[in-house]
Amino acid sequence: MNLNLSSQIVLNNISEEFYHPKTAVDRSEITRCEKIPTDIFATIQEGAVTIADQVQQEILSKQKRQQYCVLGLGTGKSLIPIYDELIRRHKEEGLSFKNVIVFNLYEYFPLKAGTTVSSLQQLKKHLLDHVDINPVHIFSPDGSIQQEFVQEHCRKYEEKIKNCGGMDMLLLGIGRMGNIASNEPGSGLTSTSRLILIDNVSREEMTMSFGTNEIVPPCSITVGVGTILQAKKIYLAAWGEEKADIIQKTVEERITDTIPASFLQTHNDAHVIIDLAAGSKLTRIIHPWLVASCTWTDKLVRSALVWLCQKTKKPILKLTNKDYNENGLSELLALYGSAYNANIKIFNDLQHTITGWPGGKPDADDTYRPERALPYPKRVIVFSPHPDDDVISMGGTLRRLIQQGHDVHVAYETSGNIAVGDEEVVRFMHFINGFNQLFGNNEDRVIREKYQEIKEFLKNKKEGDLDNRDILTIKGLIRRGEARTASTFNNIPLDHVHFLDLPFYESGKIEKLPMSEADVHVVQQLLQKIQPHQIYVAGDLADPHGTHRKCTDAVLAAIEEEKEQGAQWLDDCRVWMYRGAWAEWEIENIEMCVPMSPEELRAKRNAILKHQSQMESAPFLGKDERLFWQRAEDRNRATAQLYDDLGLACYEAMEAFVEYKGFRV
Repeated sequence: MNLNLSSQIVLNNISEEFYHPKTAVDRSEITRCEKIPTDIFATIQEGAVTIADQVQQEILSKQKRQQYCVLGLGTGKSLIPIYDELIRRHKEEGLSFKNVIVFNLYEYFPLKAGTTVSSLQQLKKHLLDHVDINPVHIFSPDGSIQQEFVQEHCRKYEEKIKNCGGMDMLLLGIGRMGNIASNEPGSGLTSTSRLILIDNVSREEMTMSFGTNEIVPPCSITVGVGTILQAKKIYLAAWGEEKADIIQKTVEERITDTIPASFLQTHNDAHVIIDLAAGSKLTRIIHPWLVASCTWTDKLVRSALVWLCQKTKKPILKLTNKDYNENGLSELLALYGSAYNANIKIFNDLQHTITGWPGGKPDADDTYRPERALPYPKRVIVFSPHPDDDVISMGGTLRRLIQQGHDVHVAYETSGNIAVGDEEVVRFMHFINGFNQLFGNNEDRVIREKYQEIKEFLKNKKEGDLDNRDILTIKGLIRRGEARTASTFNNIPLDHVHFLDLPFYESGKIEKLPMSEADVHVVQQLLQKIQPHQIYVAGDLADPHGTHRKCTDAVLAAIEEEKEQGAQWLDDCRVWMYRGAWAEWEIENIEMCVPMSPEELRAKRNAILKHQSQMESAPFLGKDERLFWQRAEDRNRATAQLYDDLGLACYEAMEAFVEYKGFRV
């Protein structure tokens, strides 16, 4: 069973020649905008294997010369696949780490006794405890020392690195702000080991990396940028769409201390290793016509014309031959004969993505419509990773499907319980206890005892403590109630509202369990029951907590299983991917766009607001401080504005979708 089908989605749009050039000449041509050698791989595993190859080669080379191999290691999530591969090679192929010296690149400060939030502990958990490295060869900053001794401690740490001959190889991840090894924006080119304040966005990333609610300390003792650049070789790894923007800035834009990773441009042996999703904003991927001749697909032509419109500030139908020639798109003039022909072709393509009938318009010519007219009405399943993603990402389309008579089911894939604050539990327990006193004469012993038990637990709960199962259950019930209220507001029958509670989510921690076949089977049972004509799934795979990706992988795997078992209902089913909370589809990829009037946008907002527990205290907002209803409205309006700027129809807001065709291959 393939549990990682979402990683292949981006492959539908990118020619292999642009991420895997066949010759050195081809590579030099397509990477002309890149200032750090960058290798793009189709999958995370391929990239991880490539870095592991380099680490193994360095270790073995030093072993032959009877020398120590000195590694500087980070603890970001991007490095875990590399560490997993090194562990596999140690256990299955005998790769020894006896001649390896490790320097941990940063440690949190101050560390309390017994804390689990320790960079060194994570490094041990993900690598060092599983290989045969000598413990005396493991060095790390000490986050438990008194602050007045930190400066001297950092000086001695630098001395240890120098006494070992410097670092032979250094493995880094990258934060969303361009931070490396906890060197935050503002870190200087010559900075050495020091105490540094951790940025709020970085702290949120670190909390998710450690998979605990325990608060990350405010500072860290980190190896400086100058020390990093003294390493003989540097490998920076990044995976996923959420890293695409910062990778583009690091690799292609100017050196600046606001993006510490950009200093790697000054190193003579630094390498960036990424997957296709993380490389999606690099010029050779997003605007390949600027670096090489292209095989012009319809989507690539659309992308080029949208880019040209934005550059010239013209709508599509006003582009001229001169515009094409002056901006490196003369190939399209040769292909289409004139700007007019190309303009008309792409204008019509984009116009045909707009539909007010997301389920298809019955008794209408559907030749150029995104969705087929028949069957009508359609059975529809909207899969929502959290109990509010349906209304955040496609609330307008959801209402339209219901109003147009389709049989709509909503499947909430996870409980969303960790995103509920303790104050919500207190509020609901006060209500239940008060209700019992007023209408039950305080006779319900279970309510009385449970109320006191929960009250006592929350009173004694400390920062970082995990909720017990009762608290998690109550938080899940709160989100279920909100989801039911929003569904009722949208006129969805409650017997069409399904709470799947996928097992992978129920770890009680920020870090979830691995998505497994058990999750897939839960989804598959619902698919078999409904046998839908339309499926909507989350396509915003850049969510920082990773739940969306796992939920979508569960749905795609369930569809694949149904295909393998010869399910006939799949022959008449289409799968649409939505975005909304974290990003929006690029216009060249949009295949269906559903417009909303001001009234419909207001109704969508009201449905989102039914999720009261998420209004003010929703976690993982990242550097975007807007609440989810604000993000959704701004993105929907921006999509409508883009269509308007291109000279197409003008609407208040629009929700965009891309069809997933992977199961038809």
